[in-house]
Amino acid sequence: MSKSIVPVAVAGILCALGSLAAVAAPDWSKVPKRDLHVFHAGVTPIEWATKKSDHSGSAGMRKGETCAGCHEEKGALNFNFKRLADKELEPKGAPKTMTFPLGFQAAYDKDNLYIRLSFKAPSGGADKGDKDNEVKATILFADAKVPQAAQYGCWQTCHTDARSMPGADDKKTKYTKEGAYELVQWASKGNKVSDGSVTTERKMSGGGTGAKAEASKSGDTYTVTFMRKNPGEGKALPFGIAIHADNSHGRFHHVSLGYTLGVGVNADISAAKF
Repeated sequence: MSKSIVPVAVAGILCALGSLAAVAAPDWSKVPKRDLHVFHAGVTPIEWATKKSDHSGSAGMRKGETCAGCHEEKGALNFNFKRLADKELEPKGAPKTMTFPLGFQAAYDKDNLYIRLSFKAPSGGADKGDKDNEVKATILFADAKVPQAAQYGCWQTCHTDARSMPGADDKKTKYTKEGAYELVQWASKGNKVSDGSVTTERKMSGGGTGAKAEASKSGDTYTVTFMRKNPGEGKALPFGIAIHADNSHGRFHHVSLGYTLGVGVNADISAAKF
């Protein structure tokens, strides 16, 4: 039996969330699905990713190669997760599940862009810093001013001096040195939807996407559907995904590599028009 996290009959909750039921959502059975693998990245901020002595792939990135082009292999990720398990790249201890698949679907109409995520949120994390939320799902969309956003995804927001990194200021949030990200997030407590941004600091409100969301859980599988305003046909949006599972917070999430989402244009993933 499917357990609805957002009861359609509860008008107060729908009003607070901004209900997708008020608009014509796509028929997801007709929208192609791609499995993206998310993984625990540990203490590997953008400074690590771009430093040759830490990350051998940094030279390829400078030539225009993508993270996915190097690390996606036969439908999985070819990372050396032993470096996490040995606490080299995660001093607090890696989660029991280093990586897991996430189903990604996207569709759009003249007004809105819809994104549907489906995943089994793993337990066994090394951090339970968010006591309020068992699960959070976040998507970051980069603008054209973020350097190499199509290659790095959301890595340009993650820095060595941001909170939850070893020895960093606990008050300093994610930020960008150039450009901006739109941020949309669903959090399980109260089915909270955030429409924010990442620029010189992270803000969880005041964004311009008009984000709404619905979520459900069937067995051990979460399905989270976001709706945001259509950014404009003919655009390829660089994006990255983060899933905080098992009450984790900060860097203790599972993240995707960087991809582009095409709205009326070819990209790594092209949204279906309906």
